[in-house]
Amino acid sequence: MKRGRVLVLLVGGVFCVALMSIYHMLELMQGTEPPCNRDTPEGKVVEDLTVIQQKIDRLEHLLSDNNRLVSMLRDSLFQHKQSQESGRGGTNNSNALRQAEPPPGCRLAEDLKDGDDGVQLLNVYDLLPFDNPDGGVWKQGFEITYRGDEWAEQPLELFLVPHSHNDPGWLKTFDRYYQDQTQHILNNMLVKLGEDSRRKMIWSEISFFSKWWSDIDEQKRAMVKRLVEAGQLELVTGGWVMADEANSHYYALLDQLMEGHQWLQTHLGVKPSSGWAVDPFGHSPSMTYLLKGAGLSNIVIQRVHYTVKKHFAQQRTLEFLWRQTWDSSSRSDITCHMMPFYSYDVPHTCGPNPAVCCQFDFHRLSGGRVFCPWKISPQPITEENVKERALLLLDQYRQKSRLFRSPVLLVTLGDDFRYVESNEWDAQFNNYQKLFDYFDQHPELHIKARFGTLADYFAALHRRLSATETSLPTVRGDFFTYADRDDHYWSGYFTSRPFYKRLDRTLESTLRAAEILFSLTLAEMRRFYGNNKLAPEFPAREHFLRLTTGRRSLALFQHHDAVTGTARDPVVIDYGTRLFHAILNLRQVLQSSAHWLLLMDKSQYHHDQSKPFLQMDDVISAQDALPQKTPLMLSDEPRLLILFNPTEQLRTSVISIVVDSPDAGVANAETGQPVAAQMSAVWLEPSKASTESFQLSFIAELPPLSLVAYHVTKVPAGSTPRARYVVHRHNDPPAVRSEHFQVSPLQGSTASSPLSLSNKHLQIWSSPETGLLQKLRLPSGLVRRVQVQFLWYGTRTGSNRDKSGAYLFLPGEEGAQLYSFTKPPLIRVTRGPVFSEITSCFQHFTHTVRLFHLNGHAGKSLEISNMVDIRSESNRELVMRLVSDVSSGNRFYTDLNGFQMQQRRTLDKLPLQANFYPMTSSAFLQDSRSRLTLLSAQSQAVASLRPGELEVVLDRRLQQDDNRGLGQGVTDNKLTASLYHLLLEEIRAQEVGGASVEHLSLLAHLSSLSLSHQPIVMVAGSASQLPNLRPFLPLSSSLPCDIHLLNLRTLEEPQEAGSPSQEVALLLHRKGFDCSAAPEPLPSCTWSVHEEVNLDDLLAPLPLRWIRRSGLTLLRDHDEPPAASQQQAPRIAQLRPMEISAFRVQLD
Repeated sequence: MKRGRVLVLLVGGVFCVALMSIYHMLELMQGTEPPCNRDTPEGKVVEDLTVIQQKIDRLEHLLSDNNRLVSMLRDSLFQHKQSQESGRGGTNNSNALRQAEPPPGCRLAEDLKDGDDGVQLLNVYDLLPFDNPDGGVWKQGFEITYRGDEWAEQPLELFLVPHSHNDPGWLKTFDRYYQDQTQHILNNMLVKLGEDSRRKMIWSEISFFSKWWSDIDEQKRAMVKRLVEAGQLELVTGGWVMADEANSHYYALLDQLMEGHQWLQTHLGVKPSSGWAVDPFGHSPSMTYLLKGAGLSNIVIQRVHYTVKKHFAQQRTLEFLWRQTWDSSSRSDITCHMMPFYSYDVPHTCGPNPAVCCQFDFHRLSGGRVFCPWKISPQPITEENVKERALLLLDQYRQKSRLFRSPVLLVTLGDDFRYVESNEWDAQFNNYQKLFDYFDQHPELHIKARFGTLADYFAALHRRLSATETSLPTVRGDFFTYADRDDHYWSGYFTSRPFYKRLDRTLESTLRAAEILFSLTLAEMRRFYGNNKLAPEFPAREHFLRLTTGRRSLALFQHHDAVTGTARDPVVIDYGTRLFHAILNLRQVLQSSAHWLLLMDKSQYHHDQSKPFLQMDDVISAQDALPQKTPLMLSDEPRLLILFNPTEQLRTSVISIVVDSPDAGVANAETGQPVAAQMSAVWLEPSKASTESFQLSFIAELPPLSLVAYHVTKVPAGSTPRARYVVHRHNDPPAVRSEHFQVSPLQGSTASSPLSLSNKHLQIWSSPETGLLQKLRLPSGLVRRVQVQFLWYGTRTGSNRDKSGAYLFLPGEEGAQLYSFTKPPLIRVTRGPVFSEITSCFQHFTHTVRLFHLNGHAGKSLEISNMVDIRSESNRELVMRLVSDVSSGNRFYTDLNGFQMQQRRTLDKLPLQANFYPMTSSAFLQDSRSRLTLLSAQSQAVASLRPGELEVVLDRRLQQDDNRGLGQGVTDNKLTASLYHLLLEEIRAQEVGGASVEHLSLLAHLSSLSLSHQPIVMVAGSASQLPNLRPFLPLSSSLPCDIHLLNLRTLEEPQEAGSPSQEVALLLHRKGFDCSAAPEPLPSCTWSVHEEVNLDDLLAPLPLRWIRRSGLTLLRDHDEPPAASQQQAPRIAQLRPMEISAFRVQLD
């Protein structure tokens, strides 16, 4: 009772303070009227209205804060009441009490549920039969009819949009395509658009455009600017590439968009308004979120499942407002035009009949190299045939128009690498202009046709919709998995070339770390030297160039034939070489920046790239090689290790290095305190340990964004605990060679008992025959069966049947076959004070599950790693499957680009390959009691073919082309690593399968962050020969748990190309998190129930000279006006859950 009275008094007191605060603020508002022009009556009226408006705005803000406070108090009372009732009931179930208390801030995240309005694509999939009947001339559609008088009152308004789709690498490398085709297309564009102001064109790939720009003279650049200003040339999307939307992580998607937009701002002063995505193999709402945040209002998409296209066409919803699944407002809406037919080429864009449309691709005129497969060639337009030709084309336009709600019609004119030759420009533009002139001369046809851009089309569309008060439907969801015909689902590319998908993420994390550390270094230098000066010897301009090259290498690889793994072998090598060199260059930025930041005496800084002060602890020897640890040579003198934590969270991490002695110790360099460590063997072969190299693992406490130093020293024998090993092979005990470690066999009854490991948070059991996981147990007593299996998929057989290739997954009728072996795997069990693990060595893969002996949330997940090599196989795909007793039904969840989660439903009416989806970084299953989450460090295909199962495709080796233009199979496999965290969590009771909008838990977000952005380890020489160093601790505390520092990117100096400016792009992503369970114990970071965040407190003690909210690509036109931005502390910013916020900042 006493506790209850205290709580009531506390609540009452807080409430009184809140009311008094509002009363006080209202009083203060009387004395804060800004000076206005009082010289005229009009000025007095404006002044009064302004004051009233300001008072209303402030009152609204205060009431909003008060409502939140009341909400918090209500939650506190509710939780107190629950705990009281729990006490009266005589129960003492602390776990049940914890489950009833969602984390603070959950109320915000819980509001992110989909609304009832509009079309939910999940429901469309449930509805459609996927029966693929023959539709006639529009094979995948239906017959379109019209009366002929539909356009009498509102004439058909047609925009023909010329385009040339230029892949930055596919069958040729980026540079070869540029030399052979792209430069000629752009050179001709200047001439041919200049000949007639009615001609238009769109261009999207800024990677090519920027390369061409650097090759042309000032006169041609002036011509380009005139064409852009006149609206004849439109730069659409404005990304470095037309990005893949399945495998790309949202950091890289935004970075390539920013790179393109920044280039356009600097060189052309334009900002794109429309998106153009006609070739990515499926479409993600994450991409449209980024585009909308970057200032775009419209987008055109093409590659959508043909059955979904047909349904949208029947419903006349091919144009719609694409809304984020989690957004209950219209803030994220973008107007989307879905092209209705098979392809973006000319035969499939003028109307439903490709045999007719092909006759209006004048590049295919008789005598040329390109012809019509339907064997009816185009005819040059003459006075004699113009009427017949115009009416034939008009019929196609009218049929296509009937699929849309507006009489404004978009038709595209182009294909891959079109308009290379001058005569193609003439053939297309001259013949179409004759047709357009005929339409103009015959108003009874009720059509106004002209060349246009996307900006022209969407402006006309919105005008017409507004005039007729027609609204577009709202659509939520994504467009995966894509099928272009029959049962040909493009789910193979979700995994193809997995080695490079992992290298992509390695570059991404390295780039982000280098961006942040470089930005902090320049800010610290300017503070230290004053007058905006930098350290004299610090190569800031060279490092900025390395950052720019790294950004552009990562951006290029987001192309929809790069990260997808769908380019030819020499092109893949070219991409890999670019990624590899970018990583090496960015490491120089990290080493040099860390060197200056750590020095106590900054005058001792000296840059010598041939002998850097710091080196990485590993070496990547080639573009197709995995990193190898460099052994650290120890002596009695301490060796210095520098650790950089690239995350915004205080983290406890296990750091592993390789040393040349079996006896080594680690101590914090600043305090001299030894830290917990473990010596483990370096295994050269499954049963042979190295006698020269040893793994030293220790536990490091790393503050956010910090550089921390540790000393590694040779210690007396036995000082550091050594791992103990059990090595076992079922019915065939191996001979093991290890001089320095205790190795025991499994004997007697233990040989047939499950292998078990445990830490404070988790206990696991594995099979004694295979070493593969069987079940998990949480401290609460919850036990879940979680079996790991490996399986093979083959492909279809028969000489005339389509088979799996780089794009397509076409498995054999037998389905997945359990991985079999003639010789049981060697199993190695490691036990130690820092980590314990079970490794199973099979012929085609080595599989390891590892538990870390860490306090807090860092030890709650199970690390899973695979080393896969299927180079001996033919037409096989290796799969890792988790089989659990989670009652998930036919529902599971996968992430879209690491940005949001999307519910999936496994449907029996679809073929097996259709039920595979892209997983960029996470997937989970759940039921009313628990959730099983798989977090991934690389993108790959995932499916849940039966309740409780989750499977990921690890690698694919396919001998043949799948007839999508590549002309080869996928046989360049490498030794490939994959890394995961597996997380089992108890959740509060809810409906099985859950709502269609779900988020990762807070624990999963933190685990994914640590998985994707691991500490960076650098090595210096002997401590006695080094200058005095001190840790670099830029933040006084972690950011809130749900706020992710996406980037801190130094922007280019506008007045000096290639040089870093004083401005940085601060990108913050506030995650939406699931409210079903609070992490126990709570992590050290905090939550907030408010959308408003004090940026000065958030980033303290970093001094913010000024800060201005901007668009996601930091275009100056999107900056908040100076009058609206807050230049004095405290700077308060609204950060909504799920949203990314961008700020232009100058650090003092």
